[in-house]
Amino acid sequence: MASAAVIGSLTIPGHPEHVSEARSFVIKTLGEDEPATEVAVLLASEVVTNAVLHTNSRLPGGTVSIAIFEIGGGVRIEVSDDGSRASAPVVKGDGCVRGGHGLFLVQSLASQWGYTRDELGTTVWFSLTLGRGYPAQPDFPG
Repeated sequence: MASAAVIGSLTIPGHPEHVSEARSFVIKTLGEDEPATEVAVLLASEVVTNAVLHTNSRLPGGTVSIAIFEIGGGVRIEVSDDGSRASAPVVKGDGCVRGGHGLFLVQSLASQWGYTRDELGTTVWFSLTLGRGYPAQPDFPG
């Protein structure tokens, strides 16, 4: 990652009732006036929820960490969990399938996204450009 500065980080217990803390953290870190904050909150919430539902972070003592980096006119948000024996993160784009659309949203709304897996866990990351909303809002005559 080229020339990035950490602008905030948070570690929460790996339980669904703590996902709201991650959302609040993103809002506080990026600011309510930043147009990209709403999408950043949505995507971070989806990724953190995946971590607390589908990884070893949900086990006793498990945690999920979220870090926000400022980089080149945008932000990169990383969500790290305690890993799992299951497959790698999967994007489900079929609208007829119930649930599992969080990574489809990330893929659709982020500038870039990806993940890394190692013996310590999985980190899912996504990037957003600051200073404009996502998705781009059309101009309607007034």
